Amino acid sequence: MSLSQIATSLPVSPTIALNEEARLLREKGEPVIHLGIGEPKNKTPITAILTSAAKLSSGDVKYVPTDGTPSLKKAIVRYTEEHYNRVVSPYNVIVSDGAKQSLWNILFTLCNPQDEVIVLAPYWVSYPEMIRMVGAVPVIVTPEDGSFIPRFDEIERVVGSYTKAIIVNSPNNPSGVVYPPELIAQIVELCESKGIYMICDDIYHKLVFDGITAPPAYAYTSKDVENSKVIVVNGVAKLYGMTGFRVGWVVAPRRLVEIMTNVQSQTTTCVSPVMQAAAEGALLGMQSVVESLRLTMQNNRDVLMQELRTFTGVYCTKPQGTFYALPDFRAYMRKSIASTSAELSQFLLKKALVVTVPGKEFGMEGHLRLSYAGSVKDLTEGIERMKWALDPNAPSEIYIGDRKLLRDWI
Repeated sequence: MSLSQIATSLPVSPTIALNEEARLLREKGEPVIHLGIGEPKNKTPITAILTSAAKLSSGDVKYVPTDGTPSLKKAIVRYTEEHYNRVVSPYNVIVSDGAKQSLWNILFTLCNPQDEVIVLAPYWVSYPEMIRMVGAVPVIVTPEDGSFIPRFDEIERVVGSYTKAIIVNSPNNPSGVVYPPELIAQIVELCESKGIYMICDDIYHKLVFDGITAPPAYAYTSKDVENSKVIVVNGVAKLYGMTGFRVGWVVAPRRLVEIMTNVQSQTTTCVSPVMQAAAEGALLGMQSVVESLRLTMQNNRDVLMQELRTFTGVYCTKPQGTFYALPDFRAYMRKSIASTSAELSQFLLKKALVVTVPGKEFGMEGHLRLSYAGSVKDLTEGIERMKWALDPNAPSEIYIGDRKLLRDWI
C-alpha cells in the first residue's frame, strides 16, 4: 500500500496522546493528576451558552458563509478595534474551526514547496508539523543563551531568500514568557522591510500577569491592515475557556482572506452556526469572565512557582502569561531514571500517575511543560508526587489515592 509520505511522517500530537493515556488510566480507576492539558476548568460564559442555545432552539441550523456569520465578524471587528487599536473591515476577517485551523489556512495560503517559515523556540508543538504539511520548511531559532526569548540578531541571521513568514507566539506556549516590546517592534520592522509575513498567534494575549501587557504587533507599524505584513490569529478557546467550541479567526489583508476562504470552502465549508453564536455571545458579553480567569491563572502560577522552589535541582523561568510553565529538569536526566524528557514524562506517569508533556516536543529537551490550568489541589499534589518520584531529599513514602507507596529506585 502506497501512502502519502507527508501524512505518514506526521507524529501524533503528544498532548493528545498523553490525554488519551491519562483517560485510559482514569477509566481503570487510577488517581491520575493531569498537568499536561492546556484547558481551563471554568464554566462556559453564560452569554455564550444563551446565544448558542437560542440559535439551536430556533431550529435554523444550516450552512452559513464560509468566512463566518456577519454578526460574529462584526463582533471580531469590534474586538480588534478595542484590543488592538486597529480599524478593520469584515472583509479582513475569516472565522475557522479553531485557531489551529486558522494557522493551517494561513500557511497553506502563503507557502509554496520549499518556502521557509521561521519558528521561535520554545514553540507550540504543531507549528513545525503544519509547516511540513504544506510542503514548506520550518527553520527553528533556539536562543543561544538558554533563555526562552531569542535575540533579534538570532532571528535576522536565518532570514533568506526562501523565508516566507515568522510565527510569533507571545504570551508563549509552552514557556509563559511575554516577548519584550522592542523585540516585537524589531520583528515587525524586519517583516515590513523584507516583505515577510509576521503571523501573530495571539490566542493568550489577555492572559498576562503582574501588570504586564503583551504588545500587539499592530502597535509597531504605521501601515493599514491591507498593506501591512502582520497577520493576527485569535479565538475564544483560551481567554474564555471555550476549548470545545472550536472557534478561531484571522485578521489579515483582504486578498489573503479571500484565498483562505477558498481553501476553507474546499475543506470544512463553514464553522457551525451554533458555535459561532456562542463565540459572538462571549465577545459581546460581560468581559469580567476573562479577568476572573486571568486572576485564577495568576494565582495558580504563584502556587506552582512556590511548589517548584522546594524541588531540588529544578529551575523555572517565571511565566508572565498563559497557563503553562516550562521548568528545567535536566538535573534528573540520568540513566537510572530517564535520559530524555519523553522518558522522564513516561517515568512520572508510571510511578507518580502525573501527566506532563516532554520539552523536546516544544524544542526544549530537558524541560517538561506543566499546565496550571487545573485546580490548586491538583497542582500541589501533582508536584508533591513528582518530588517524591525524583527528588532524593523528598520523603520516600507517599500516599497516592488509598495506596501507600515506597520509593526504592533512588
